[in-house]
Amino acid sequence: MRQCSKTGCRGGAVATLTYVYADQTAVLGPLATYAEPHSYDLCARHAERLTVPRGWEAVRLDIDFTVPPPSTDDLLALADAVREAARPRPNPSATKTEPANARAVDTTGVTEGVRRGHLRVLRSP
Repeated sequence: MRQCSKTGCRGGAVATLTYVYADQTAVLGPLATYAEPHSYDLCARHAERLTVPRGWEAVRLDIDFTVPPPSTDDLLALADAVREAARPRPNPSATKTEPANARAVDTTGVTEGVRRGHLRVLRSP
């Protein structure tokens, strides 16, 4: 859940505010699908109390002032990421079959053991 962009506010965002500087217009609409760098997410309290600079126009689109629950797509994506991170990785060298005329590889005596994310355990003989 995204939070209100106002400093010190912990309210859940329900609307997105964007500015069109060339037209001196502030547009307040429903919560955007993605957080954009040049827009501001506002809670219901701050969206209702929005004021714009003198000489500017405020455009208010229809807004549902209820905080949206987490979507099932977000929860499923998170669950898939956790499952993928926990899945053991197959050792590619164990599944390859070497041709009869393959050259011998110089090993330094260190073999890779378990790999977890960016960390790995190295075993020496």
